[in-house]
Formats: sequence, C-alpha cells, structure tokens
Amino acid sequence: MSIFRTGLPLDKYTKVVPVFLTINSSYAPYAAVSIHSLIQHSDKKRYYRIIILHDGLNLANRLRLRNLVTDNCAIQFKKITRSLYLKAVITYCSKRKGMGDFFSAAVYYYRFFIPLLFPRYEKAVYIDSDTILRGDIGELFDMELGDNVVMAMIDPKVTVIPEFRDYVDKAVGVSHDEYVNDGVMLMDLRKMRKMKYLSMMVAMIKKYDADLVAPDQDYLNVILKGKIGHFGSEWNAEPTEEFAKETKLVHFNLFNKPWHYKNVPGEKIFWNAARGTGFYGDLKRQQQAFDESKQKTDKEKVAALIEKAGILAEKKKILIKKVEK
Repeated sequence: MSIFRTGLPLDKYTKVVPVFLTINSSYAPYAAVSIHSLIQHSDKKRYYRIIILHDGLNLANRLRLRNLVTDNCAIQFKKITRSLYLKAVITYCSKRKGMGDFFSAAVYYYRFFIPLLFPRYEKAVYIDSDTILRGDIGELFDMELGDNVVMAMIDPKVTVIPEFRDYVDKAVGVSHDEYVNDGVMLMDLRKMRKMKYLSMMVAMIKKYDADLVAPDQDYLNVILKGKIGHFGSEWNAEPTEEFAKETKLVHFNLFNKPWHYKNVPGEKIFWNAARGTGFYGDLKRQQQAFDESKQKTDKEKVAALIEKAGILAEKKKILIKKVEK
C-alpha cells in the first residue's frame, strides 16, 4: 500500500466515518495534533478515514502524519489539482489584501470541493486543523441532518464582538443569531452535490468579487441560509481554563493560538495532544520564535479585521447574494 494513502482499504468497511481537514505544509503540525486527539478519543469498535486535502504537502510532513495511523483510523492524502473552480478561487484570493500566498489562501475553500471529489460519501465531518477533540467525532457524524444541508455552531465571535455582529447583519445579510462558524461541520454531501454548491459559490465569487471579512464562511451562510442546522457549543467550544464535562471539541479559532503564545486558555489540552505526534519540538520552537514583534503584528491583524467589519457594517450594503445555478 502506498505511504500516501495509508490505513484501512477504501472498500474494506462500509460504515466508515469520513473526517476531512484542509491544510498546506505550514499547517501540518497543527493538523497532526488535531488528528492525534481525534484518534485518542475514537471508538475502537468503529473505523475512521481521515482525509487531508492539501496543495502540496512535502514528503517529510506526509511521513510524520502517516505515523499517526492506527488499526481503526486511516489517513488518506488528496492533493487539490488545478481546475476552473480552483483558478477562480485563487484569482479571487489574489485580489484580497493581506492574503499572502494566494494559493495557500485558497486552502480555506477546499472544504467545499469535498462533495465533488468524494462522490462515494453521502455525508462527512469537516474540522479545522486548530481543533482538539475531547470526545468521539463519530458522535457528531451520527447526528441526523433532517432537511438541513449542513450542521454547524452559531459563531461565538459574531455573538460577542459588536463589529462582527453588525457586519453579519448589515453586510452579509444573515441574522447574527443564525450565522455559523464553518470550522466544524457535519455536511450532507449528497445535497451539496445536488444543489451544485461549489459551482454556485464560484458564480458568486465571479459576480460580486466582494472584499469580505470571512469570505468562505460568508458564502456558506448566504448560500445555505435557512438550510443550516445548529449543534451546541460542546462541538465547537471556545478555549477556556476549565472545560465543561460535555465539551467534545475545542477550537482555537482566531485568537491566542497556543503554539504562538504562552499561558493561553486551554493550552494544556493542546500540548497534551501534541505529545507523540512527532511535531511537539517543532511547535515548541515555533512558540519560542513568536517574539514580541510577531505578537504585535498578530494583534494588529486581528484589530484590522474587526475595524474592517465595522467599516463595512456602517455602509449598510449587502455585499453578496445567492446566485441560482
């Protein structure tokens, strides 16, 4: 079996829990920690296929990620290749200020390629690489979607930050108490294929070319407005010093990454999960190298994002609308 497609044979088990992450090589250490925590909390009587969508992971990172494979948890690598859809996304990212590497910026959109690239699956779980599992991801996969296309959690940052709340209400056109974070999702891939989600998103990108605050997430909330179910914070919890007993997943979203800062909420569970991944030393060195200058730049970027949201909200203009395909 190829080292780039490891673990359980694709057709050996019919009841596999497919879990997707989307990364580039710089995100490999965080993904390893997330995957390690997932494996540690997996049900040993079930089988999991962790599928990593990437834009060109180097060999060393693929080998280290491969070492996480267990008897009931497989890892598969899938490189996103050039296509008309991807070209449109990269072109869009190239026009956005502060995006840096435009191809890497496109990684945020890879989650929406899943339905098209994996027709064998009817539904799947997607998680960001800055998440830590404290429960069995299979429980999330088992949730019933009903008439919904995806299930996700109301975005807590939008709830508590006034500028984000106003931006969502006035510029995105979605009520802030329904706007979800797309970092953890249960996706009905069959419904997404039927509605041609990816094609619809690309059509909106081309039509509006909008300079949004959280583009991939904004598109999701607009396209699936009224078709998103909500699960509780136990599956997308903000990092705190002490977690509620029912917390199943912690998301180090936006602020205070433990591999950048010391003494941040929830850092203990991150570093506990990092041990045994092969990336622990790399992550510690990254933390040490994240000096005051980098911390200042990091905080300035966050402040700029909040300021941008406030400015766009003040214009009271809806920036994107659903385009039927």
